[in-house]
Amino acid sequence: MVETKRIRVSETLDEVDRILVAGLQADSRTTNSRLANAAGIAESTCVSRVRSLISRGIVTGFTAMVDPKSIGLGLQALISVNIRAGARTHIPAFRDSIRVMPRVVQVFFLGGSEDFIIHLSARDTDDVRDFVLENLSANPAVASTRTSMVFEHFYNGVAPE
Repeated sequence: MVETKRIRVSETLDEVDRILVAGLQADSRTTNSRLANAAGIAESTCVSRVRSLISRGIVTGFTAMVDPKSIGLGLQALISVNIRAGARTHIPAFRDSIRVMPRVVQVFFLGGSEDFIIHLSARDTDDVRDFVLENLSANPAVASTRTSMVFEHFYNGVAPE
C-alpha cells in the first residue's frame, strides 16, 4: 500500500503554487514557459516550484485523459458493493484484487451504507453483467451489489483553495 502524506493545502500552497497546480491540471503537457507566464514568475523559478510541488507530494503524476468511447468502452457503471459482516478481514484483499482488474477505473472504500463503489468502463451491459457475476457475485466475501449506469460524467480535478 502506498503511504501518502497528509498535507494542509492552505498552509503549503501560496498563490503561485495554486496557479501552477491549476495550470498543470488543465493541461499536464503545458510548457514551462506558459506556466511561468501564467504565474508571473521566471522560467527558472517555475521549474524549481514545479519540482518542489512534486517532491512535497502535491503533484503526484502527469497523466493523459483517454476518452473511453474512443477505445470501445462507452458504458460507465458505478457498482456498490457490500462485504459480508463475517468477512471484514477480507476487505484489504478484496480491495487490492479489484483495483488492478482490467476496466476498473477507480475503487472507493467507503464509510456508510456501502463498503465500496467500483467505477467500471465497459463495452456494453453484457460486459458489466459479466464483471459483476464473475468478480463480485462469485466472491464469497461479497454480500450484495447494486449497479448504476452513468449517463454523464464531469471531472473537475482537485482545486486548491
